[in-house]
Amino acid sequence: MKKLFISLFLLCLIQKSFTQVKTVQEQAKIVNELLSDRINNLLPTLMTKHNLDCWVMITREYNEDPIVKTFLPAEWLAARRRTILVFYNNPKTNKLEKYAIARYPVGKEIQAAWDVDKIPDQWVALTSLLEKLNPNKIALNTSSDFAHADGLDHTEYNEFINNLKPKDKEKVVSSQPLAVAWLETRTAKEMAYYPILLEITHAIIKEGFSNKVIKVDQTTTNDLEWWFRQKLSDMGLSTWFHPSVEIQRRNANITDETIHRGDFLHVDFGISYLRLNSDVQEQAYVLLANEKSVPENLEAALAKTNQLQDILTSNFAVGKSGNEILAGALTEAKNKSIQASIYTHPIGFNGHAAGPTIGMWDMQNGVPGSGDYKMNANTCYSIELNAMHQLKGWDKPVRVALEQNGFFNGTTFKYIDGRQTKVISISF
Repeated sequence: MKKLFISLFLLCLIQKSFTQVKTVQEQAKIVNELLSDRINNLLPTLMTKHNLDCWVMITREYNEDPIVKTFLPAEWLAARRRTILVFYNNPKTNKLEKYAIARYPVGKEIQAAWDVDKIPDQWVALTSLLEKLNPNKIALNTSSDFAHADGLDHTEYNEFINNLKPKDKEKVVSSQPLAVAWLETRTAKEMAYYPILLEITHAIIKEGFSNKVIKVDQTTTNDLEWWFRQKLSDMGLSTWFHPSVEIQRRNANITDETIHRGDFLHVDFGISYLRLNSDVQEQAYVLLANEKSVPENLEAALAKTNQLQDILTSNFAVGKSGNEILAGALTEAKNKSIQASIYTHPIGFNGHAAGPTIGMWDMQNGVPGSGDYKMNANTCYSIELNAMHQLKGWDKPVRVALEQNGFFNGTTFKYIDGRQTKVISISF
C-alpha cells in the first residue's frame, strides 16, 4: 500500500510538471514580455551604473554573438544577414534609444534605422548614426575573461574600426562590465518563472530515479541518460548538456554500468525553458532486498554535504569576488573536517553563465579573470560542489556531489525550488 501511495504521488507530481510546460506560442509571448521588460527597465539602469552610454553589437547569421541572441525576439531563431544593434542612453532626455541597423525591425522593441535607398552601405549607416549621437563611449562585445561577452568576431571588428572616424575610434571600449551585468542580472518577472523551471527539473529527476523507469539488473546508466533526453523531447523541452548518471558501490571491484541493488546513484541534469536554464545534481540509492530505508551513513553523508552548501552560501556578499568566496568557504569547510571541492557558477541565460566563478573542479585555489569578478545582487547561482566521506563497509571514500540553483538578492541566498536533503530511495 505504501509503495502504491508513493507511485501515485509521483505520478501526480510529474503530471503537474507536464501541464506547466506552455505551448510554443505561449512561451514566445512570455519570452517577448520578459525581453521588453529587460530592455526598457533593466538596460538603462545598467548602462548608467557602468557609465557606458552607447552599446554597439554586430553579428552575422550562423555566427551569432551570444549576447545578441538574448536581445532577439522569440520569433527569431537566429540573426539575419548582418544584424547590428545600437543602444544609446541619452543623457539629455534620460531615455534609452534603440536602433537596428538592419533592413527590418528586430521584434517590436528595436526599430529599423537604416534607409537602404539613402545609404546603401550598412557600415556607413552605422557610423553616420554614431556621429549623430556623438556618445562619450562606444562599447563593443570584446572580453578576455568571459567568452559570453566576447562575441564580436575579428572580421566584423576590423570592418567597424576601419569605417569609424578617427575621433570615434578613441571612444571604443570593451562592453564587459555592462555585458556581464546584462547576462547575470535576473529581473523580478524572470524570477516568477524560474521556480517552474526548477520544479520541472526536480520532478523529472524523481521520475528517472524510480522503479517506473529503472529495472534492477537490467537498466544501465546509459539507458537512464537517454531516458532523460527522451523525456525532455516528449515534453517539448530541451537541454543545454547531455545528462550523466554514475554509480558508486560498496565493492569497488564491481564496475559494470548495469544498475543493481545497493547502488548509490548520481545524476547531473538540466533543462532549458523560456531562455533560462537549470543545472541540478542529486543522489539516489537502490535499496537491498532486506532494506526498508536508505542506510543512515549515506543520509549522514548527504547532510554533511548540505552543511558544505550552507558554508558556501553564507560567504556570499555583494562586492566579494568569486575567489574570495571560494577561499573563505574552503577554509571554513576544512576547519569543520569536511573534505570539500567547490565549483559553483552563475546560471541564467547560459548554464555556465557569466558572473563570478567560484572555483573549478581543477582550480581550487581560485580562477584568474572570471573568479576575480565581484558578486552582485539579483543574480542566480548553481551551487555545485562535492564532499568525500569515509563510510563503514565501503571500499573507497563515498563522493556526495550536489548541485542546486538559487537566487541571491544582495542580502540573502535562497534555493529557487528547495534542495535535496534526503537521498532518493528506489525500491523494488
